Amino acid sequence: MKPNGLRAALRNDSNVTLDVAALEVAAFEYPSLECGQYLAALDQIAEGLAARPGALAGGPEFVSAANSYLFGELGFRGAETDYYDPRNSCLNQVLDRRTGIPITLSVVYLEVARRLGRPAFGIGLPGHFVVEYNDGEFSTYIDSFHQGKLLDREECARVAREITGVDISADPSALERVSTRYILVRMLNNLRSAYFRIKQYAKAASVLDLLVEAFPANGEYYKARGVARLQLRDYGAARRDFEGYLKIAPDATDRPEVIRQLEAIHRWLGRLN
Repeated sequence: MKPNGLRAALRNDSNVTLDVAALEVAAFEYPSLECGQYLAALDQIAEGLAARPGALAGGPEFVSAANSYLFGELGFRGAETDYYDPRNSCLNQVLDRRTGIPITLSVVYLEVARRLGRPAFGIGLPGHFVVEYNDGEFSTYIDSFHQGKLLDREECARVAREITGVDISADPSALERVSTRYILVRMLNNLRSAYFRIKQYAKAASVLDLLVEAFPANGEYYKARGVARLQLRDYGAARRDFEGYLKIAPDATDRPEVIRQLEAIHRWLGRLN
């Protein structure tokens, strides 16, 4: 699968839905992935929810029915023991295994809600991701990682503080609704971090290829790809990435370290000639 929809979504193309683009993120791990069966699976979940008592009633009834169905009947849950497994960042696997990390479980919730015309939004807390339901009369935050636990603003701030140590209680922007583009970038970064953790450097470099393409002025992506390429012994490409990083960020605090790495690459390339 070519990530053309994902590329378009990263350009803020509103014609690409989150579910399609998220499945294209999963294609880094599953190159032969076909979207159709998983879009159908989301359709089926939405149809199943719509048939539950209260699902088509008001906000409190919908949230209660959705939580009971998704996290009770269907058993979606947070991956407590293998959190960094790349499968947890892949929507197809989250639908198959019914376990994942906060953002992918939230994508399931968001896409089921969208199919039923319900107002649900992604909220990118530091270190965590939740869903906001807000129909103008009833609002709450839903923690999909913890079986749909309902949170208020203060509890969201507590969760973020416990995970990252960051206090967002006085920062209203921390609870702003995020775009499809934001969600996809966060998913891509989660996936490349998972690949680095298990030393799958070729896959990490592939994810970073797309991130560099989408954010050519972000030096950190060049540096991270340089690290991956260095591990793959692709010294020429690693050198270009480190040089690109220093060009974008000439005053970077780690400039001396990167220059030392470039000097070492130069010596290695010299031995190969």
